[in-house]
Amino acid sequence: MSPDTLAPEGPAMCRPRPGAALDSLVGNTPLVRLPRLGAVRPGVEILAKLEGRNPGGSVKDRAALAILKDAEARGLLGPGKSVLDASSGNTGIALALLGAARGLPVTVCIPANANEERRRTLLALGATVVLTDAQEGSDGAIREARRLVAESPGKYYYADQYSNPATWRAHYESTGPEILRQIGGAITHFVAGLGTTGTMMGTGRYLKERLPGIVRVGVQPDSPLHGLEGLKHLATAMIPSIYDPSVVDVQETASTDESHEWTRRLAREEGLFVGVSSGANFAVARRVAESLREGLVVTIFCDNGDRYLSERFWDADLC
Repeated sequence: MSPDTLAPEGPAMCRPRPGAALDSLVGNTPLVRLPRLGAVRPGVEILAKLEGRNPGGSVKDRAALAILKDAEARGLLGPGKSVLDASSGNTGIALALLGAARGLPVTVCIPANANEERRRTLLALGATVVLTDAQEGSDGAIREARRLVAESPGKYYYADQYSNPATWRAHYESTGPEILRQIGGAITHFVAGLGTTGTMMGTGRYLKERLPGIVRVGVQPDSPLHGLEGLKHLATAMIPSIYDPSVVDVQETASTDESHEWTRRLAREEGLFVGVSSGANFAVARRVAESLREGLVVTIFCDNGDRYLSERFWDADLC
């Protein structure tokens, strides 16, 4: 008997809420040590939270679940409505996965240069995929989603991850508390990439309230033309309205090349098969750790490496 068919305690039988079993798998991801690459020197260590262990394979499951639950609570997902959002990939996949479990149609606007793994995953989950101008990146996908909503407002519930406060609240209510439960109050630095910015906005707020001395380090690509899926070069991109720069104590950048290098090394030296934004986060976390005499740095590994297998950077140092 599957978990969805189990009856609650007591004599009354009730029908489980659609998606409840899948929802329960989101969050509570491992926080792990990296004995080869994360032990920088005695008294200085980097730990990583493995968000690829979420059912949809990325940190975006948290925000997507919070967005859908909020919409359900407010009665915004009426019959015949399709969930719509713009995404570079992971949020779209999370919405498609959680939407499928609820019987909700999902439409995702995604740049046409999104890799094959993302596009095929979305289609496998039953999402309608709208490809947008590759040169405009995620900003072009946002503009197309807004156009579709304006054209047919009754057809869509626009999740709008970049403006929806449920995006950062998901991390304030789950990621931040989990980190403190897993490691306690010894954290000196928290490092997270800035794309939608929800991970930093929510987790950063929560940690600063409990650990006033913590340093929150934001990670951006070092140029507008980069290969770091999910991250934004904020100086040249549309700024998410949920973004509050005061939540970031230190801004750092990562290059595409160094992010690819650390992504390969994490796989081959730590057995952690993660994506390129994780490599960017680790590049900055390592830089921060190397500047310390004592400290504990926690960073986010946002998704799994199998979402990037078609990328050529994996072959860079193969014979």
